[in-house]
Amino acid sequence: MAFEPTPDKLIPDLSPREELVLLARCLWREGYNDHLAGHITRALGDGTLLCNPWLITWDELRPHQVIRIDLAGNAVEGDWPVPLGIPLHLALHERRPDVRWAMHNHPLFGTVWADMREAPPAMDQSSALGGGDLTVIDEYDEPVNSLESARSAVARMGDADLALLAGHGVFVVGNSARAVHQRAVALEQRCQRAWYIRAAGGALDSPLPRWWADKMRRGSGDTFAGFWEAMVRQELRADPSLLE
Repeated sequence: MAFEPTPDKLIPDLSPREELVLLARCLWREGYNDHLAGHITRALGDGTLLCNPWLITWDELRPHQVIRIDLAGNAVEGDWPVPLGIPLHLALHERRPDVRWAMHNHPLFGTVWADMREAPPAMDQSSALGGGDLTVIDEYDEPVNSLESARSAVARMGDADLALLAGHGVFVVGNSARAVHQRAVALEQRCQRAWYIRAAGGALDSPLPRWWADKMRRGSGDTFAGFWEAMVRQELRADPSLLE
């Protein structure tokens, strides 16, 4: 019988808390590793969110440390404090209740392009995986730890799935941990390769063919079964006790 690479055959069943932890750890390896910075939220559909806590780096996070907060940013479950800067996520889930997962951090290349207020084109296939629309948010009335400023930034983001936050970092949303992982990895690759091409004297005016880029952009991030699962297995090999 032919093997069908369905997700349930590639990794153990994961709870939302375990998915959040594995997303954090997998993305840490991909350059989403700015010390204590960064947030991941998972909407539970009842007006609360799972969230990584303040004071724990993404590479050391464990399921029992994940906290649950309400849409006002109050902790309702867990022993660790709510992370700084969480209003950006509160505003996102408030405005877009259909979004289940959101991730913010400061990866090197994504942050450099955000600092330049410029969205690089996808120059190769890997840079376009995961799909989604990318936008640059370059207007802040106040820091995004202000809920009103965060709401303004989210409003400017519109229906985009990925954002470069000028002078700040990146923001990625999706309807599964797999989708956010795929989009976040592709975004950093997109930013890295465009930077290298420009630094080598190449032009960025010959990206992927429009028909291919449009096809990839329309992807949900959930169709590439195996990529997320392979990275999950890598983390479980590195820390076999992670799900215990």
